[in-house]
Amino acid sequence: MARKIHFVSLGCAKNRVDTEIMLGVGEGAGYIFEPDAEAADVIVVNTCGFIGEAKQESVDAILEMAELRASGSCQTLVVSGCLSQRYAAELAVEMPEVDHFLGSSDMLRLKTVLEGGAERMLVHDPAYYTQRASDPRVLSQSHHSAYVKIAEGCNRTCSFCAIPGIRGKQRSRSVEDIATEVRRLVDLGVVEVNLVSQDTVSYGRDLAEGPDLAQLVARLADLDGLRWLRLHYLYPERLTEPLLELLADHPVVLPYVDMPLQHASDALLTRMRRGHGGSRLRNVVTRLRERLNDMVFRSTFIVGHPGETDADFEELLEFLRWSEFDHVGVFAYSHEEGTASFDQDALVPEELIAERRERAMELQRPISRAKLEARVGEELEVLVSGVSDESSLLLEGRFFGQAPEVDGRVFLANGVAQPGELRRALVTQAGDYDLVADLLDDDGRRDAPPGSPDPARRVKLPMFDE
Repeated sequence: MARKIHFVSLGCAKNRVDTEIMLGVGEGAGYIFEPDAEAADVIVVNTCGFIGEAKQESVDAILEMAELRASGSCQTLVVSGCLSQRYAAELAVEMPEVDHFLGSSDMLRLKTVLEGGAERMLVHDPAYYTQRASDPRVLSQSHHSAYVKIAEGCNRTCSFCAIPGIRGKQRSRSVEDIATEVRRLVDLGVVEVNLVSQDTVSYGRDLAEGPDLAQLVARLADLDGLRWLRLHYLYPERLTEPLLELLADHPVVLPYVDMPLQHASDALLTRMRRGHGGSRLRNVVTRLRERLNDMVFRSTFIVGHPGETDADFEELLEFLRWSEFDHVGVFAYSHEEGTASFDQDALVPEELIAERRERAMELQRPISRAKLEARVGEELEVLVSGVSDESSLLLEGRFFGQAPEVDGRVFLANGVAQPGELRRALVTQAGDYDLVADLLDDDGRRDAPPGSPDPARRVKLPMFDE
């Protein structure tokens, strides 16, 4: 009988791609994926080691899986990813129940583990590896939407970020290698590709031939069968005119901007070593709004960085009011050894950090709702995900302004559709982060619910009644 392998994937979308590569390694070694950890012969925990909360989640997951290593059918426990890359020596001593450790660039070495006889410590220099289209990969969630990593590592020196030390310097893949992977994904049924890296706007700057992000996007967007192409993690610097033209005019490139701005105060941005001030951020936001019709803008911010005063925080709140972003994530500063901010003075108390985070999110909530309410009565193209986890009577999906896993959803209150279909839908309700819509038939009329000729019969969603 084929041996069974189970994966626990934690952290960001880039980590998920790494997990999917290890899924491919496992499949190539003759293993089958086992969704139930208790029934697996091998368990792999792909960890995140970026901030304190993520590190604790990773440790908890390892300990939970270690219990199955002791009492279940699991014979081999593997820990991979950023946590083991960052704390290899410490984990080796403190977690004797772990059989093997892989680092943040050691996904392919899982093959050695599965073949037997591998060393316990397989954590190497992260800079030695860059993903290739020839690497095995098995999609772990949706088969119509996928993340594609266009580069590894980062050359930025942001004070709060440990990623360059964990993932190494930036290493961009070639345009044709990425295009080969996307072509294969589209042939497998993927209609939405989400480009990710640590610093997407810097793509290609480390390559001798010097392709830039616009060249890559143009190459991918013209691949037959690809319907949606989304860009994540754009650094707030000058965006080239060719890239803006693609975002504004190409029917496949979504006018969705994901740009982590981190703060708005000049003093804090200087402490964060971001290389720009608040006025530049306002100029970037203004330029994008003027250039891109119907743009959806996502950003993230950090509160509680060392030195953040009440005045700095109020400046951030004012910036949020002014910018009216569609989606905002606010993160509590995590005091991480090995970062420049770890040695800065004027630490902000944890209680105050939590209070500031809550205030910022509460300020954003009505802004998000107002943005979505403005879409009531609008027809949108929705990528259908499948049956909703809210109710078996509902389908759900996303419109272009909702990235997978990080933004809201569109609940489809009528009609029939298959996962992966792009369908027109009429928005009927809006919540803080989600929409409700009716599927439309080819003639633009409301689609009838299953088994009923009456398109007026729809599932009632009480959570949107407020």
